[in-house]
Order: sequence, then C-alpha cells, then structure tokens
Amino acid sequence: MPTESFRRRPALAGSPSETRRFGRYPVIRVLIVGSGGREHALGWALARSPHRPHLWFAPGNAGTLALGPSVPVDPLDIPALVQAAWGLRADLTVIGPEAPLAAGVVDRFRAAGLPVVGPSQAAARIESSKAFAKEVMAAAGIPTAPWRTFDDVGDAVAFVRNAGRPLVVKADGLAGGKGVAVCRNPAEAEAAVLRAMVEGAFGAAGRRVVVEERIAGEELSALAVTDGRAVRLLLPARDHKRLLEGDRGPNTGGMGAVAPVPLDASTEREVVGILERAVAELARRGCPFTGILYAGLMLTDRGPQVLEFNCRFGDPEAQVILPLLASDPVELLLAAVEGTAHRLAPRWHAGAAVGIVLAGGRYPEAAERDLPIEGLERTWPQVVVFHSGTALREGRVVTAGGRVCTVVARGESVEAARDRALAVAGEIRFAGRQYRRDIGLRTALLPVTGGAPAPGDGLVPGRPEAGTGAGSGEGRSARPRVGIMVGSESDLPMVEEAAAVLRRLGVPFEATVASAHRSPERARRLALEAEGRGWRVIIAAAGGAAHLAGAVAAHTVLPVIGVPLEATPLGGLDALLSTVQMPPGVPVATVAIGAWGMRNAALLAAQILAAADEDLRERLRQEKARLAETVEAQAAAVQAAAARFGEEARP
Repeated sequence: MPTESFRRRPALAGSPSETRRFGRYPVIRVLIVGSGGREHALGWALARSPHRPHLWFAPGNAGTLALGPSVPVDPLDIPALVQAAWGLRADLTVIGPEAPLAAGVVDRFRAAGLPVVGPSQAAARIESSKAFAKEVMAAAGIPTAPWRTFDDVGDAVAFVRNAGRPLVVKADGLAGGKGVAVCRNPAEAEAAVLRAMVEGAFGAAGRRVVVEERIAGEELSALAVTDGRAVRLLLPARDHKRLLEGDRGPNTGGMGAVAPVPLDASTEREVVGILERAVAELARRGCPFTGILYAGLMLTDRGPQVLEFNCRFGDPEAQVILPLLASDPVELLLAAVEGTAHRLAPRWHAGAAVGIVLAGGRYPEAAERDLPIEGLERTWPQVVVFHSGTALREGRVVTAGGRVCTVVARGESVEAARDRALAVAGEIRFAGRQYRRDIGLRTALLPVTGGAPAPGDGLVPGRPEAGTGAGSGEGRSARPRVGIMVGSESDLPMVEEAAAVLRRLGVPFEATVASAHRSPERARRLALEAEGRGWRVIIAAAGGAAHLAGAVAAHTVLPVIGVPLEATPLGGLDALLSTVQMPPGVPVATVAIGAWGMRNAALLAAQILAAADEDLRERLRQEKARLAETVEAQAAAVQAAAARFGEEARP
C-alpha cells in the first residue's frame, strides 16, 4: 500500500507546507510527471484546488509553463525523478504516462518515502501486458472477448487464417495506443501479426500478440479512483481512437473525447462491478492497484465487455473529465494515496465537455517539430486549450509531437460544447494541421438515458449527470419510463427530436438501436425485457419496410408508438403504410413521418404516462401553455408587421 500522505508525514525542513496556509487549507507542493495534454489538464485542475498547490512539471510543455516551472527530467529517468521530488520537497507526485508506471517509478518513490499517485510496477502490468490483463479478467470473471496469446509468429498466422471471424490483433506491450489492429478479414489480421512480430513495428512490445474476437457495440471509457480496496467511478467518457472522421483510418492515441456518456443504472452497476472485480483480483495476486484505473469497454447486446485496462488517466479523456469536476482534485488524488477512497463522493458540473485533438499532418506515423502555431494567444469563453506536443522556441510556441493540443469546450449539451470546440479548433493553425470534425456528433451509446435532474443538483432539465436518468421526484435512482428504438445508427439523429421533448418534460428515457430485419432477436428481447427495464411506453422508429414497431408490439403489452422515417425515394410513405397497417391484436399508434412524428410521439408517450402522474400532467399543461404563447407571439409579430406595411402603403 502507499506511503503516508503529506498530511501525516513530517514536513521537510524549509518546506512551505511547514508554515504557509491558504485559509484553512495547507499549501502543498505537487510534481506532475509527463508532457502531454493529460498532464496539462491535471495541472489546470489542481491549480483550481482550494489548496492552491505549487506545481512543477517534469518536463511539461509550452502550455504548462503558465501553471508552474518545468523540471528538465525524462519521465523514464526514474532516479532523476526521485531526486527531483526530494529536491523540490514535493508533498505529492502524480505520474501521468504509462511508461514510467510500467518501469516501476511508483515502487522507487515509495521506497524513498515519497507520496505518489499511481500503481506499482506489478499492478501496472494490467496495462503493460495485454496477456496479463486477459488472465486477470478470466480469473475475476470479467466479461471480455475470447482470445489467444501467441509468442510464435507461425502459430499466430495459422490461427488468424483459419479463425473464420473478424479479429483484433494487439501488441502485448505498450505501443502508445497504436498497437491495436481492428481487422475485417484474415488477410488484414495476418498483416497485423506480421507487422508486430516480424517487422517489429512496436519493438519489444510486439514480440508477443494477443488475438481476440472482434466485438460490436459502442465504446466507453470508464475511469475510477481506487486505493486498492474501494472504487469510485468518475464521469464516463467516450474516446475517438481512429484518425479520420467516421471512425476510419489507423488507430491513434486518441483524436478527441466526450463526457459525460449517460448510462442507465443497470449498466453503471455492471461497469462499477467490473472495476471492483479487477481491483479485488489484483489484490488477491499480491499487487494491490492504487491510483486511476481505466477500463476501455464495449457496450454490447450482452452487456459491457472489457477491451483493455489502463493504469492511469486516459488521454484525451482526462481533458474532458477534469474540467467537469466540481470536487477538489487534490482530495481526489489523495484518497488513492491515503486509503480513503471509500469516503469519496465526487461532484460534477452540469453540462458536457467535448475535446478535439489537433494533430500534425504526418500523425500517427511521425511527428513534425518546430512548426509555428498561431492562435494560441487568444482566450475564449468556456474553452480551454490543453497543450500536448508543444514547446517554446525563442518566445514562440511550436509543435513538438504528433498530437499538438486538445481544444476542450464546455456547454449545456454535447451539441453546444461541440460547436464551441469546433469554432476554436478552426482558429488554431499550424502547417499540416488535421483534426476530426465529428467528435461528439454521435452522442448516443447503446443504451443512452436522459431525463430530469436529480433533486437539488442544479442541472438544467434534460441534461442528466452520468449514471442518472432521474425523473421528477424519483431522484438519482429513477428508471427510464420511455424506450426509444430506431432501426439503424443512421436514424440516431432523429432520437434527439423526441429526446428534447422528454427532457423538457422531465421524463426519463432510454434509446437504442434494433432492427426488425437485421437483428430480430435483439428487437424481440428488448420488447420482452421492456417492463423489467422500467419502460412504460415504447417509441419505435424506422424507414423503408418499417416493421420494427409491429415486431416490438407483437412481443409486449406496453403501448407502442410507431414513427415512420424517410429512408427511400418514396419520402417515408412506404414506412407510414408499413407502420399503420398492423393486423388485429397488434395495435401500433402511428404518428407523422420524420421529425414532427418523433416530437409528437414523445408528447403522446408523456400523455400516456401522465394518466397516473399528476406532476407530469401539470408539466404537460405548462408545455401546452408555452406552445400557445409561442403562437400568440408569432401572431402578434405578424399583426405588427401588417400594421407597419399598411402605414407605409398610405399616401
């Protein structure tokens, strides 16, 4: 377990923590190890702590200089890091990147009596060895894709040639987020094996590979603070690994992120359970994990499946999670060091954060250095730019790495935050700049929930915190009352039409994708499980043949509202007829085609629920009154315009 914290160990002679205080808080000295956007975000968050810590960065970047001095030490030079921490009289050291953790930096700090945030070398193997992580998952009963580990290239090639299913090939060791190949066919899988094991693309990290079955779903980044016993989940986020828009191109360290990703209560419990089982298994093996444990998950039809574990804050996830943290970040980190994670109850700001990574033109294959960067001297409301690959040369900020910076914006919604981030990303320029314009465009995970805020949390209705779908009077544990099903991912933007109405009315909801033709078993299962999930009304939207509403209605006694969507040259008329023409005994309430229909479906669902909910009936009355006021205002505007026209027309 970790050494004593700064609050319990004797202060070093001459340390400011001996004498100085900021109000009731001791002023402490913190060393942050690393040079990326994650470390800049950590420093930015810590600088806002009531402790007002003195910060140093080893080595930091051009952006961190505004927060604290740079210590010119390589993060992998562990003896020099220990010496620097003692020389600075650091009360706490935070290790950002994975490489020094895998090299045993925490063990050396603990041996020197220095408080440090991060896992031991043995516990860090959960990231530094994919094979070890899979062994931990198997022992702990953690759901993950079936896999095989190979040290022999011939055995690996033979396996992927005969697997008969899509595969993922992973370098066993650390490869900077680039050692994973998602393969569509045996030829791609074989090429990935040869690249890692024969061509040496990832050095020693690729001499062993893990080959696993490719699983489908939506990715989720779940980070938690742990002291080796208790686990406290931070805001779930979503990373975008692929280089190009539409999730195309090679894997990268991350091209952007969004937080929070709302989860229903059941999924959140499963995610926390996965993290708790991993921590318990590592403790059972004699290597308790302390610090930040990160689970990369795929949300599938069968529930969350673990893709990977990381032993530190994610990058760029840290850049979108930390700006939303309303609690003291110093206390958060100290909980992992002091063994007090069980006391943590992190608080979060309302709204969302979207981070867009600006990378060099040759990323991820190579980094272009010393290119001047323009636009960083400006500031923007609700936007912060976290530096990654930057340096200061003769007073100018220049590029110094593949990922140059992350533009992070906050907003009341993902959409508002995304718009702000995109606007600022366009104003920061350097030669070869590339970035994705679709970060945050797809905000719906499977499933996604929304509704009214928990009582007293100060959130704008319809912008729930992660892990909540709370409706009026039901607090944080409220379950979704409306289930929204669409026939394909291309229909997900339509969900927002219904979601906006339900959020405004404070009705918890859940949305997902299921096709009556391509995934009939999933559609049937969702219909059968609907009541158990808490659904009381189902909205089913599809285009073309549009059998989804009928297929769902055939397997449930809940009311089903069908929304025909425009998907063919017939303009939605085919979907309208398919939805409305249900046989006797399988009723489906059908509304208009497209966006109007989705909004009316949400209103009708709320009206059905309101039959047994007086509070909701009152909110519906207010909504009707709001609509009437809008029409009256429009009518008054038209009348005023007509009067002005009449006056101008008089001779």
